[in-house]
Amino acid sequence: MHRIVRSNNLKSYQCSPTNSRSRSVISSKSFRSAVLSKATLFEPLSRSTDATIASLRTASFSLSAQDVSVNNQEHLDTMMQSIALFEIGEGLETPIQLIYLLTLLGFLGAGAFLVVRQVLIRRELDEAAKQLGERIRTGEATCEDCFELGVILTRKRLYTQATKNLEKAKKIWDGEESELAQVHNALGYCYLNMEKVEDSVSEFQKAVELQPGYVTAWNNLGDAYERIKNWRSALSAYQEALSYAPDNAIARQRSEFCKTRCERLGLN
Repeated sequence: MHRIVRSNNLKSYQCSPTNSRSRSVISSKSFRSAVLSKATLFEPLSRSTDATIASLRTASFSLSAQDVSVNNQEHLDTMMQSIALFEIGEGLETPIQLIYLLTLLGFLGAGAFLVVRQVLIRRELDEAAKQLGERIRTGEATCEDCFELGVILTRKRLYTQATKNLEKAKKIWDGEESELAQVHNALGYCYLNMEKVEDSVSEFQKAVELQPGYVTAWNNLGDAYERIKNWRSALSAYQEALSYAPDNAIARQRSEFCKTRCERLGLN
């Protein structure tokens, strides 16, 4: 081996046969010591970093576990509330069903009552009409019998047959004239439903002439006038009804309507 000698003039290196082995050993030792010193220098930092990472992992795990526990608690609370509501609904289900059942039975009972009542009324009317018809055919019927049969047929909406019996009752009437007003009113009602408005007006007028306080006949007369759009006469008829019965709902409602019609058409 040669020794490297630096020349000041040439600024170059020359080989010199000195103890280069010893220098190389020294250099390797110094390099090792330097490496070891650097290793010892960075070792505390790496250890502290590992400890920090481990602590962060522990903290993050504890936080995540806490979050999971909070979420589980919220989920558990929600489930408990749902179960409580379900139990409440399950407890209310039977009373609600019972209420529905009782309501349905009530409606069915009311409907059945009305049907049975109508059947019984119709049967009674049929029986009464049969008995009165037998009297009329045998010639034993009175004016009241003819009137009663006419009213029964009117309730059954057999207006043609009803008018025949009512006309007969009017002809043979031997009672008081105030009671004859009911016959004229019944005849006017039949004619009105048969679309014979003029005949109905005539019968209603006769009824109120015989019995001025006959509120039903006044209302029927007003209805007949409305059919032919005689608003002024209809208003007058309803006002007459109100003069005898101020609380009559039909007369009050229809009079307001006719009054409005007269105002719009300029009928004063």
